Amino acid sequence: MVAIIDYDAGNIKSVEKALLHLGEEVIITRDREQILNSDKVILPGVGAFGDAMEKLRSYGLDKVIYEVVERKIPFLGICLGLQLLFEKSDETPGVKGLGVLPGEILRIPDKEGIKIPHMGWNSVKIKKDARIFKDVPQDSYVYFVHSYYLKAGREEDVAATTEYSTLIHAAVEHDNVFACQFHPEKSSEIGLKILKNFVEL
Repeated sequence: MVAIIDYDAGNIKSVEKALLHLGEEVIITRDREQILNSDKVILPGVGAFGDAMEKLRSYGLDKVIYEVVERKIPFLGICLGLQLLFEKSDETPGVKGLGVLPGEILRIPDKEGIKIPHMGWNSVKIKKDARIFKDVPQDSYVYFVHSYYLKAGREEDVAATTEYSTLIHAAVEHDNVFACQFHPEKSSEIGLKILKNFVEL
């Protein structure tokens, strides 16, 4: 059973649809017991960092996420769900993130010819032995929609990078915590492969 954490953020339905396509049992919930009794947990999200943190805290889901991490249940953050795992974001100065992993979320620097938000397909450089990229070819294209990017605090957590105005940490993995800035559920066959790798961990 895969639990998708429901905190009123966008893109939940598309993640559910991708998992159902893979033949997975899926539950969209904010119930602590249901989340902690799932085999895998996903935190999707589209929206603003500060609003999302406020929602997570008001539903008590921040504490549930810490429990998921502590219990070593495989956990995947997607897009905003990746950003929330870190300490802070330029998008909402003064608001603390979950701080599950060290690092910060910065605004993509302005550069001539570069549009922000970054919307579209970019290739990723994948770290050798990255578990959620098992059998995914190097330089595969995945789909991004974001104006802010991750600068991870630990180089060894970085599972994939991409270049867009600057070097972007596009995916991370540390113990049972995985996250990607891009949208695997919108990244065609490659994205489904990444989700499949996650649910098969």
